[in-house]
Amino acid sequence: MNEKIDSIKTRVREYIQETIDIPDLDDDEDLFMTGIVNSLFAVQLISFLESSFKIEVSSEDLEIENFKSVRAAADFVVGKQQQ
Repeated sequence: MNEKIDSIKTRVREYIQETIDIPDLDDDEDLFMTGIVNSLFAVQLISFLESSFKIEVSSEDLEIENFKSVRAAADFVVGKQQQ
């Protein structure tokens, strides 16, 4: 399970770093509180998660806690894949 989460975190981190110029990004860094991302990027991140990991994000899932960090996004993806 740890390998799966690590793999997802790596892909999410790479996507964020490719999209926004962030050289260092900690797994728990709050992307919204630090001002790194905005609501438009959140939509792009959700689209990336859906297409990359074959999950569906419902309106009930649209909580900032699910997408606020690399770790939060990876945990969210794992949870959706287990449903």
